[in-house]
Amino acid sequence: MLRVKNLTVGYNSVPVVFDVSIEVKEGEFVAIIGSNGAGKSTILKTIAGLLKPMSGEIEFLGKKIHTLPAHEIVKLGIAMVPEGRHVFGKMSVLDNLLMGAYTIKDKERIKQNIEKMFEIFPILKERQNQKAETLSGGEQQMLAIARALMAEPKLLLVDEMSLGLMPLMVEKVFDIMIKVKSTGISILMVEQRVQESLEIADRAYVLQTGRIVAEGEARKLLESDLIKRAYLGM
Repeated sequence: MLRVKNLTVGYNSVPVVFDVSIEVKEGEFVAIIGSNGAGKSTILKTIAGLLKPMSGEIEFLGKKIHTLPAHEIVKLGIAMVPEGRHVFGKMSVLDNLLMGAYTIKDKERIKQNIEKMFEIFPILKERQNQKAETLSGGEQQMLAIARALMAEPKLLLVDEMSLGLMPLMVEKVFDIMIKVKSTGISILMVEQRVQESLEIADRAYVLQTGRIVAEGEARKLLESDLIKRAYLGM
């Protein structure tokens, strides 16, 4: 479904990701794990069209997308849950969801999708007329995920969704990711919480200082010496 080939990207002509290649197959849950500053979010922003690569290619469903603007990439079926949630604080929960569906013209489909979101996230139904800025951090994260799902993505990019959340809410949003995967949507998630990510992902890539240093089945990586030493303190 997604193929990133030899991607180098950075900021102000200074590369922070070097020659990275990753794949996501249809229906697969793939995690990119690594410490803060490793370049994980930069990769997602480049796939989403928010950054342009210095070199390399990105293909989605056989089409090269690394030269396309972000709104065209959304139309092809890629939606992103950004780091820090970035909900529209002054707008209601319902209006935030409608913003996520801006590429869909069929009003009946939009209505059906809103009902689906309310089934997955009952708290959003309760809060639908509240301003998004009045929600808790965990509720805002649910809203950010639901807003992305409103675009009916084939591939969901999830950027550091556990950031700033209390442990109970972290567990809840990871459970939501499992539920999203069960609907058939492919997921590419970047996350600092290594153990939790590897427990729910199918495959994973380990990123250190902008380079892939390991990849494979998530469960096998969880048992590897590299992960135990570098991330789990074992």
